Amino acid sequence: MPRSFVSYSWDTEEHRNWVRGLATRLRQDGIETTLDQWHLVPGDQLPAFMERAVRESDYVLIVCTPRYKQRSDNRTGGVGYEGDIMAAEALTARNERKFVPILRQDQWLSSAPSWLSGKYYVDLSGEPYSEHQYMDLLTTMLGARPQAPPVGRRAQDLAGTPGQAAAAAPEVVGSAPPSAFDPLRVTGVIVDDIGTPRGDGIRGGALYTVPFRLSRRPPSEWVRFFIEAWNHPPRFTLMHRPGIASVHGDKVVLDGTTVEEVERYHRDTLILAADQANRQYQELEADRRTQEQQERERIEAHRKSVADAASRIKF
Repeated sequence: MPRSFVSYSWDTEEHRNWVRGLATRLRQDGIETTLDQWHLVPGDQLPAFMERAVRESDYVLIVCTPRYKQRSDNRTGGVGYEGDIMAAEALTARNERKFVPILRQDQWLSSAPSWLSGKYYVDLSGEPYSEHQYMDLLTTMLGARPQAPPVGRRAQDLAGTPGQAAAAAPEVVGSAPPSAFDPLRVTGVIVDDIGTPRGDGIRGGALYTVPFRLSRRPPSEWVRFFIEAWNHPPRFTLMHRPGIASVHGDKVVLDGTTVEEVERYHRDTLILAADQANRQYQELEADRRTQEQQERERIEAHRKSVADAASRIKF
């Protein structure tokens, strides 16, 4: 489970609540998130807490606002101290990707500390913030970002024919069509990871987490389609529980149910949600292929037009 630490300035009570809400959502989505509002208590050593949180986390999320920039650049307060720690680790360990800036307020140049100004940042400044930007952050920390396809052997084949490689090299336009999407499916319950009910007699105390294995790790868009389908399925029973499904790597987790409920009610909805996500993702891929083909044809037509015009120019 990835671990993260949230660095931010105490601008206003509203801002503190927003940061806590973000940290809560990250924890619900499978990120072990450290936040001073939860993990710092009276009597703790502030410098030791900051150093340990930065050192032991896989990612440090830096919530950028104009006040954060001011305190970081001027090296004042806790933000200034954290800035020293983070800048030193980034410089010595060369782990730049550990430190992820998040734009919360105003414009990037007026909110980003100087040592972060050139970094790729996540824009969560909207109200509500962009789900696409949030998924960009989440898939980064879960290691689920789209990967580049493997490189083919065509260049190696052409490398053995000096003087002909340039002429024979294939155009990027008109490359091989993409492979078809292999639908994902739920393969079974992960018995060893099933949670334990609280058993405290309070409402919900008999519920627990039930994880399921997927046939492979899904793309981020598929995850979004699946969650939407679970929350709003075309068919469901009165025992349906929207809002309890999440996806972590190649696992689907229902947090707040029982195995008996899964057997009687949720199994069919899981299959339905996966099928609907597969259909929507296939439609998305088809749209992408159509757009890519249109772009290839546009570029090819442009190149042909340019080549024809150039051939008519005589000096």
